[in-house]
Amino acid sequence: MAAGKLVCVQDYEDYARKHLSKSAWDYFSSGADDELTLRENQAAFRRIRLRPRLLRDVSTRDLTTTILGEKVDMPIGISPTGLHGLAWQDGSLCMMKAAASMNVCMTLPTFATSTPKELVDVAPSALKWFQLYVTPEREFMKRLIQHVETLGYKALVITIDVPFTGNRRPMTRDGFKVPPHLKVSNFPEELRRKYAFPANATDESLSWKDIKWFQSVTSMPIVLKGIMTSEDAELAVQHGVQAVWVSNHGGRQLDSVPAAIEVLPEVVRAVRGRVEVYMDGGVRQGTDVMKALALGARAVFLGRPPIWGLAHSGEEGVRHVLQILKDELSLAMALSGGSNIVLMPFGRTFDSSPKKMFKINAFFLFFRL
Repeated sequence: MAAGKLVCVQDYEDYARKHLSKSAWDYFSSGADDELTLRENQAAFRRIRLRPRLLRDVSTRDLTTTILGEKVDMPIGISPTGLHGLAWQDGSLCMMKAAASMNVCMTLPTFATSTPKELVDVAPSALKWFQLYVTPEREFMKRLIQHVETLGYKALVITIDVPFTGNRRPMTRDGFKVPPHLKVSNFPEELRRKYAFPANATDESLSWKDIKWFQSVTSMPIVLKGIMTSEDAELAVQHGVQAVWVSNHGGRQLDSVPAAIEVLPEVVRAVRGRVEVYMDGGVRQGTDVMKALALGARAVFLGRPPIWGLAHSGEEGVRHVLQILKDELSLAMALSGGSNIVLMPFGRTFDSSPKKMFKINAFFLFFRL
C-alpha cells in the first residue's frame, strides 16, 4: 500500500498491526495490566469539544513555535521510543531524517538502535534531545550525558516514571527478548551482559535529591518526563528544571492512572508559566494537538504514530505521518477561526459540564488575530 493511500494515523496503525511480527507489535502497542489507561489516553481526547469562531481571516496559518528557545515548524515532536529497529532497519536514523525534513524535535531514546553520533551524522543541524533512563551506573550516565552534550543535543529528557518496568502482559506471554540482531547502541557490552534487558537497569532509588547531580554534570536544559500531578510539577519547578513533560508512558507503567490530557490542566496551573509544559499520550489527530495546546501544552510529542509510519515505509512513512498531523492541525486552526498559535495564560475559559464534557474556547485560548 503506497503512502499516498493512507490518509490518517489510524490507517498506518492498521497497516502496522497486520505487517509487524506479533512480538514487535506487542512490544510497541501493549499497555500495562488491563490497559485501561492505554485506552483512556485516546478516549479522553474524544470527550473534549471545541468552540469555533467564524468570519475570521484564515487565508494563511502559521504553525511555528519554539521549544526551549529553538524554533520548530509545528508544535509536534517525536517521543523517545525504544528499539526502532524492530519496525524498520536503521529505524532510528530513518526517524531522525524524517524529523529533520519536517523541522521538528526528535528525542533519541536510551534504548535506541543507533548511536547519538549516527543521528548527528545524518542530520547535523536538526533539533535533537536525548532521553535518559536512569541506571545505578552513574559514571556511565555521566559519560553518556556529556557525550551527547558535546555532540550538540539541546536537552536532557529524564524519564522518571520507571523505577520498575510496568506489567505488560502481551510481552510476558511472548517472553519478549531483544532479538540478537538488534544492538542497544548506548549500552556498552559489559552493561548488556550485566543486565538481561536494558530496562532492568533502571535505578529503583531515584529521587528528587538526584536532580542536583544531573545539573552538576550537564549544562543542557533538563526536562522531566512522566509528571502526572500538580504536586510533582511544583516540585520540578522548585528543583530548577526547565520543562515538565506530562506523560503516563503511553499507558505502559501504572494502569488506572488518568489520561495524560486529563491531568494536563492541573500541571499547567501548578507551574504558572515558570517552565514549559509538554505532553504525550493518545495524540492521533490534528484536533488532538489543538486541544492539548488550548489546555496549555507548549508542544505535544508522538510515541506510537511515528512507529506505525516507520513500519510502513521507513523514513517516508514517518514523514507522511507528521505531514498528516500538520495538515490536520492547520485545517483545525482554520475551521476554528485562527491563524497563529499563541501560548496564552491558561484557565479563563475552561469549563466542565456535569457530564465531564470539557469545553474549550479555542479562539481565546489558542489563537491570535
